[in-house]
Amino acid sequence: MAVFTPIELADISHWISEDFKIGQASEIRGIHGGIENSNFFLDTIQDGKKQEYVLTIFERLSAQQLPYYLELMRHLANKGIPVPKPIENHQGEILFSLKGKPAAIVSKLPGLSRLKPEAKHCSMVGEMLAKMHLAGKDFSKTQENLRSLGWWQKTIPLVLPHVSSSQKDLLTHELAIQEAFFSSAAYDMIPQGASHCDLFRDNVLFDPRGSADNSLDQLGGFFDFYFAGTDKWLFDLAVTANDWCLADNKEDLDPTRLAALMQAYQSVRPLIKEEQASWSLMLRAAALRFWVSRLWDFYLPRDAQMLTPHDPTHFERILLSRRSL
Repeated sequence: MAVFTPIELADISHWISEDFKIGQASEIRGIHGGIENSNFFLDTIQDGKKQEYVLTIFERLSAQQLPYYLELMRHLANKGIPVPKPIENHQGEILFSLKGKPAAIVSKLPGLSRLKPEAKHCSMVGEMLAKMHLAGKDFSKTQENLRSLGWWQKTIPLVLPHVSSSQKDLLTHELAIQEAFFSSAAYDMIPQGASHCDLFRDNVLFDPRGSADNSLDQLGGFFDFYFAGTDKWLFDLAVTANDWCLADNKEDLDPTRLAALMQAYQSVRPLIKEEQASWSLMLRAAALRFWVSRLWDFYLPRDAQMLTPHDPTHFERILLSRRSL
């Protein structure tokens, strides 16, 4: 999350009060972090009570692409999966235009991120991720993961001039490996459906339920679905494992947290044999995806308020670790 398009309260006050049933806008503040969209916490007052929402202005996604993400969140919320639910205007619309760009308002989930997760947090995430995958089986819309193989093939040539010779070799070799994997019979057999594709620790909230520590944590929900797509569920699980189950050296996988994540996921949706056989290659695919993305954002950045690019070498090290599995 970042702020590319600044918004003041005066810009939206009339719009909120006239077009929605969420009361009067009382405060708006930019959200720090991330690199794709302009995000704001939006507070309103309705019947004397404060309500909290998230307003997003989309900087890269088009109005034609956005219905997939918004309708997916609405579908999952209606199935009982804890995700932000898009807010409708008086006409029942959930996609709007603000400052000439697509925009949406969604409900704000309770809780806070656990950036140093324990095994119990990984277990809760694994179980809900599997439930989310199954809940999306009857979602009618499809849209490819826009940061999958085709995007890697287009983007890697753009970043190669900026990296070292050893990094060039690693990028091109791993891309060739993934091209072969994606065209394999085993890959075709892996089940797919609506996937989050970006379920990092900072995209999950836990509700502490009043505890001073994390002893009473319950899952608050998953958010930031704007990298979602129709993809292999195993890829979604691999993205999650690469972030949630990192060992203390920030490269390898921690066995305890990985076991908690995988066991909880498979208690809801057991992996088929093709998924089990493809696990190491999918972990590499997930690492490559985010290494390429971070290289792109680091070397070819856009201007934004509150933008903090992520360190690309983090996922280079993860990819090297996964290649040794």
